[in-house]
Amino acid sequence: MKRILVIGGSRYFGKTLVTRVRDAGHEVTVLNRGSSAPPPGVGHLVADRDDEEGLRAALGPRAFDVVVDQVCYTPLQAAVARRVFTGRTGRYVMTSTMEVYDPATLPAPSAAPSAAATTAAAPVTGAALVRRAAPVTEADLDPRRLPPAGPGPHPHGPAYAYAEGKRQAEAVFLREPAFPYVSVRSAHVLGGGRAEFTGRLAHYVERIGAGTPVAVHESPYATSFIHHRELADFLHWTAEQSFTGPVNAASHGAPDVIALCEAVAGQVGRRPRYRLVGQGEAASPFSFDRAYAMDNGRAAALGFGFGRVADWLPGAIAETRRAA
Repeated sequence: MKRILVIGGSRYFGKTLVTRVRDAGHEVTVLNRGSSAPPPGVGHLVADRDDEEGLRAALGPRAFDVVVDQVCYTPLQAAVARRVFTGRTGRYVMTSTMEVYDPATLPAPSAAPSAAATTAAAPVTGAALVRRAAPVTEADLDPRRLPPAGPGPHPHGPAYAYAEGKRQAEAVFLREPAFPYVSVRSAHVLGGGRAEFTGRLAHYVERIGAGTPVAVHESPYATSFIHHRELADFLHWTAEQSFTGPVNAASHGAPDVIALCEAVAGQVGRRPRYRLVGQGEAASPFSFDRAYAMDNGRAAALGFGFGRVADWLPGAIAETRRAA
């Protein structure tokens, strides 16, 4: 039995993770701001993770075998966690995102090392990843080699801020390791009906069902997905392992937005209509004019068995239709 702290864990796959870990016989504690109580049999600590002294006070003398951080979005939050949990945990698992690889949100190529400096021994950064077309591996992005984020809001908006915040948070934990650390770079999460709060799959179900055109790029790239229960299982599995560093979490198979629309159409009984947009223009969720689908080979080699998008996507679409 391990003592496991989950920071966040109040909704979607975080809730599933908490029950999975509890049912596996571990001693589980959830830390959040008090917005919701954890399930029966799970401890509860209330604190604002941005308040360092308040976080220390809430933790008291407690220590944990594993901390699973579901809600670390900025380097400042990572820095607080690094200071507070030094000496308190034997392993730290941060939920990150595939958006860290997105060429559209990476710092300008001029800020990255030269092509000559990018070798097999030196993971690529912004400049080289922009040119990448094959599925990305963990070694394709080392956040420590990117320039630190500037102060204040990101000048290009929330999507950029989210991706850069995750990159910079990873960098804080990786630059001067204070404990064994893993960043789980999750694919786009689907499934769960109303629990899937982003509404991205619902966007397709609603528009295709209504005969409304879906905005897509002319030649969209494939992308990576994972079912919400599979991600919870992967985080649970990761908490019980000993490997460190970044790890991609994605189901097998990388459909593009057209394949996604076809899958939805097969259930709603109506052919999709499309509105083509140019490169760089806004489109529907999961329509990408750049490549950064993920390779899940590292996790598979470590022993995790991923499912296939084609097997679980129909059920996820059906859940979304029922929740509409």
